[in-house]
Amino acid sequence: MNYFNFGNQGNGGRKFPYIGLIFLTMLTVPNIIWTKNMPKDYEKYVDNENKFLLSLERVGEVLVTAISLLFTDYSSVKMSSRSYLLPFAFLAMILYEIYWIRYFKSEKTMNDFYSGIVGIPLAGATLPVIAYLLLGIYSKNIPLIVSVIILGIGHIGIHYNHKKEITDSSTKSKSE
Repeated sequence: MNYFNFGNQGNGGRKFPYIGLIFLTMLTVPNIIWTKNMPKDYEKYVDNENKFLLSLERVGEVLVTAISLLFTDYSSVKMSSRSYLLPFAFLAMILYEIYWIRYFKSEKTMNDFYSGIVGIPLAGATLPVIAYLLLGIYSKNIPLIVSVIILGIGHIGIHYNHKKEITDSSTKSKSE
């Protein structure tokens, strides 16, 4: 399989993977806004992050970003039994945007940041991972799938640990 998709596309060259760019934009813009709207006490939790999970997250972020823009013109994927995955991937990204809108309108607490949406826990971590995994399966892009798994283990793992810390500290303070 030609993951780089440099074959003849009728225009003599490679088509730009605009779906990858759209997904990256939907992922990046709220995260940039978030840097000015971090939850209260966030820094306290960052100090306790598992370094192995953090390494997986960083490697996954770089790989997913690069592969989304360098590999596969997602629009050239032929109709198949996987075609239904693309709308579901977009739905996951739309839910991700709704999660961020809800967060930005909230009091911006740690519980707000690690909330779920429509039954999906840790929406800020799980939804983009789900979306990119579906995109990778849809396009049969093995490097993207592997990169998303690496990212997911790190990113969801870190968010899960933070959520557990929040739950443990609130349980502890209620019992005192």
